Amino acid sequence: MELYRHQRDRQIRQNRTGELEYLTFPLLEETGMVRHLFTTRLGGVSQGIYATMNLSYTRGDRKEAVDENFRRIAGVLGCQVEDMVCSDQTHTTNLRVVGRKDGGKGITRPKDYHDVDGLLTDEPGVVLATFYADCVPLYFVDTRHRAVALAHSGWRGTVARMGYCVVEKMKEVYGTKPEDIVAAVGPSICQSCYEVSEDVAEAFRREFRKAGQEQEILLDKGNGKYQLDLWRANEIVLTEAGILTSKIQVTDLCTCHNSAYLFSHRASQGKRGNLGAFLGLN
Repeated sequence: MELYRHQRDRQIRQNRTGELEYLTFPLLEETGMVRHLFTTRLGGVSQGIYATMNLSYTRGDRKEAVDENFRRIAGVLGCQVEDMVCSDQTHTTNLRVVGRKDGGKGITRPKDYHDVDGLLTDEPGVVLATFYADCVPLYFVDTRHRAVALAHSGWRGTVARMGYCVVEKMKEVYGTKPEDIVAAVGPSICQSCYEVSEDVAEAFRREFRKAGQEQEILLDKGNGKYQLDLWRANEIVLTEAGILTSKIQVTDLCTCHNSAYLFSHRASQGKRGNLGAFLGLN
């Protein structure tokens, strides 16, 4: 499928295994120490508004279809669904360190935690999983201490600097140095598709106060409406957390522009499934 991209220099690689299409970041692949992907709508068994690779159990899809979709993703990643650990997203900056003891939570067994928008691990074979339909996926790989993190950052998470929170947690738990992190900002809604109200714009003005930052992330349309650039805002958060710009790869794919390929809450007016981000150490 031909996609609408925001840059000529492709930041994200399209991959295909049978009918299943998924996306990867070359910068993460080049570390040689992780398995990762971001799903598309293609290659699953869900039907209707969930067609076909829906990874949500809570939006009305058949459980059997979602189970099979997870099995197919596990097959591409070379793991079992029992190796995956899922988030419990509620637009917080809450983080949880997980390991093999948590395998399968959110898929094959219930989660025993709530309000967790980011996951971290340094255990090989554990695959972190977070979920999307316009919000921003953030990937982190500490190449020195061999630790990874995956976080969900919508506008609330972004204005609360979820990326910074992850870096600080990795410092605390693993002794991570920001300059050793390779990071990626995944497929999500672009500025031209993301209109926000005055209250959201004001929250970003208060948080992004350095010279020129407001102009970089907010476009004033008048009448109290703005276009918000979550990609650039998250990139600013990551660089201010100490990650080198040369080690950050930012999406060139908008979920809303490519809603036949990627689930988009805004494009579908809420009638949709969920995409998934997956990341684990080899």
